[in-house]
This record gives sequence, C-alpha cells and structure tokens, in this order.
Amino acid sequence: MANMVQRGIQSLRTALGCSKFGAFRYYTPPVSSSLQQVYEPPAYRYACVLSCNCIQLSFFVLFNKIRIWTSKLGMSGEGLKKEEGYPCSIAHTQCIKAANACDDEYASLDWDNLEFGLMPTDYMYMMKCSKDENFKQGQLSRFGNIELSPSAGVLNYGQGILEGTKAYRKENGSLLLFRPDQHAIRMKIGAERMCMPSPSIGQFIDAVKQTAFANKRWVPPPGKGSLYMRPLLIGTGPILGLAPATEYTFLVYASPVANYFKGGMAPLNFYIEDEFTRACPGGAGAVKSISNYAPALKALLRAKDRGFSDVLYLDSVNKKFLEEASACNVFILKGNLISTPATNGTILAGITRKSIIDIARDLGYQVKEQAILVDELLDADEVFCTGTAIGVAPVGGVTYQGRRIQFRVDNDSVCQELHTTLVGIQTGLIEDKKGWTVEIH
Repeated sequence: MANMVQRGIQSLRTALGCSKFGAFRYYTPPVSSSLQQVYEPPAYRYACVLSCNCIQLSFFVLFNKIRIWTSKLGMSGEGLKKEEGYPCSIAHTQCIKAANACDDEYASLDWDNLEFGLMPTDYMYMMKCSKDENFKQGQLSRFGNIELSPSAGVLNYGQGILEGTKAYRKENGSLLLFRPDQHAIRMKIGAERMCMPSPSIGQFIDAVKQTAFANKRWVPPPGKGSLYMRPLLIGTGPILGLAPATEYTFLVYASPVANYFKGGMAPLNFYIEDEFTRACPGGAGAVKSISNYAPALKALLRAKDRGFSDVLYLDSVNKKFLEEASACNVFILKGNLISTPATNGTILAGITRKSIIDIARDLGYQVKEQAILVDELLDADEVFCTGTAIGVAPVGGVTYQGRRIQFRVDNDSVCQELHTTLVGIQTGLIEDKKGWTVEIH
C-alpha cells in the first residue's frame, strides 16, 4: 500500500510539474457494521496531504480507488503520523475542507424555489453505546439507511428522543448555529426521563458542528433558508419485554429548508381543540419524545381538512387553559404584557420560546409565564407562536366552539418586531450580545 502511495505521489509530481510535496499521514477510519453493507467496507486509507504552489491536494488511496480533491488552501504538508478517530482526525477534516472547496460552493438547487421539506444531504453523524456505557467518539458517514432489529426498543416501545436545530449562512460565508447547548441540555433531560444514556453537551455540539460543516454546500444562501438538522437518540438494541434497550444510537442528519414563510409572514389560522388533548399531568409532555407526536396527527389532520393551519391544545384536566400547538409554543399580547403558558410538565420548553422571552424583556415588554384561560386568548391584541421550524409566526385568527376571533397582523406588530430581532441574531445581522450563536468557519 505504501508503494502505491509513493507511485501516486510521483505520478502527481510528473503530471503537475511540481517538485515539493509534504509528507503523508495515514489512519484507519472505524466503520460501523451496519453501514458496511451499504457503503465501502472498512479499509486502510492513506491520506496524502500535499502542497504545491499554494494548491493542496488531499487524496485517499483505498484498495480499489483513488479520489483526488484540489483546493486553494495554501496549507503546508503534514508529518508522518498514524491516527484513528475518523472523522475527527486532521486528515479527514482537511479532506472535507478540500472536497467542499473544490465542489461548487452550493449544491445544484433552485434556492429561490426551495420548499420546507426533506431533502437528504451528503453526510450524517452517528455514534453508539450500550445502556451501561457512555457515548464514545462518533463518525460521519454518507447519508443512508441504518439497520435495525425488528425487536429494537425504538420500534417496539417508542424509546426515542428528537431535537431540531438550524445552521444559517452569514454574508461572509461562515455558518452560525443557534443555541446548540440548549438543545443538548434538553436532550439530556429527556433522556433521563426516558431511561436512556445521552451524549454529553460537548459531544452533542461537536456532532451538530461536524454535520453542518460536512454539508456546508447544502446550507442555503443568506436569506434563502437554513440547514435544518435533526439529532435523534433512539434505543436500537433488541428487547422483548418492556425494558430499556440494550444499545443506543445517536445520529444527526440534515436537510436544507426554505424560510417557513416565503415572501412575508403569512398568519396562521388555528382551531382550538376541545376533544383531544396533547399531554396530561405526570406524563411526558415536557419531553421531546418521538412518542408525543404521532398521537397529535389525528387532531392536526382533521383541522387541516377543515382549512386550519394547526390546532391549539387545552389542558387535559379542565379543558380551559391553553397548552401549545402540535409543534410550537403559543404567546398572547395584551397591551404591554406578553404571556405564555408556564412549563408545568405538560408543555415542551421550547428553545425559541425561551429566546423570545429574553428578547421581549430586552425590548421593554413585560413577560409572564402563567396559566392562560381560553377567554384571555380570545381577548388578546396579538397571538403568535414560536418554534425552531417557524421561528416567530403570527396567528391571524382562532376558532373555538364555532366562534371566530381575528387578531392584529401587520408590519408594525410586536410579533414582527420579535421575529426581526430573532432572525437578525440567528443570521449574524444583529450583534449577538448574549452569546447564543456558535460560528463555524
């Protein structure tokens, strides 16, 4: 294999007329057994980092193929060293940088007509552990199917948690993540409730950063959307009786998405659901569990069939206090007071919700987290919702027991002010004084 590498170097030297190359590093990337049937089998890869006239060439020699990427990185050669730890090794990082740099800056998409839907990208991130261990170093792999036993805990008992976060492209080309630490903390809290091991906060953030960077060409141009990333924590080990799974998988995949509202903030039209409830006291309503979402489909689809955007759920005990919508938190405005239902165990503590509370207070509004009666909602000046997917979205009207109420929606609304401020911070147009964003170069 070493002779093959040396012959490759000599061939490149001859073809390019170059005389100076750096030494090469080599390493063995671990490949999970579940991916070997879909992707390349594990093999020793010799990553040659070469420099010539400020052109860096990084190439892998696998037993049956050679890939060459070129990029104007202006890096010097690296010393000979063997490493394990794909994809965190310097060699792999440089390979991804080179691959991204030599490809088109953006994927070949019609960014002006991008939809808010699933569009698979190049890479996903994955790591595993047993129920009695901590997660170790994970790896990037090509996006594709994963292998599961029919008796996997997630399939039989719904033992799984999801998150949703975004990467935004700044005008200078770098990427911004918004509060990934808060998503990591929420996953850890949920994992404890679901009897699952979870990645550390650092592991979570690193996984999201790697996924965003590896899929950088899929991050929409500034103002065209974002790269939506879905971290998943699922019980993949086989079980029969009701018990925690024996093995767990943490993975992150990504999809470019358009802004939820294209061409302006279209108001939502809500139906207040008084038959079905989303959560009950003592349950798992405050956890972003995968098992919380399928039960909401019945009410959601029924509302959509009647022309509504979504449903607003009421509490399960009295059915007169607001809870939340299918996948977002709700706020009401009356005068200078902004109110939102308190997170009392039945409502998901949204990261966008938390951010908007802080932003609103900074802008001089009074904010209360408290129980909100339906009648208070119907008497509100404005109503809006928050979530990772929608950001801050105005509610134009609600229907409750046959009564239709309209709310203020215009460019001078409080909702619009909050939306503009939030998006400005997320995209780097407004100074982030709170340290919420993480920049990836």
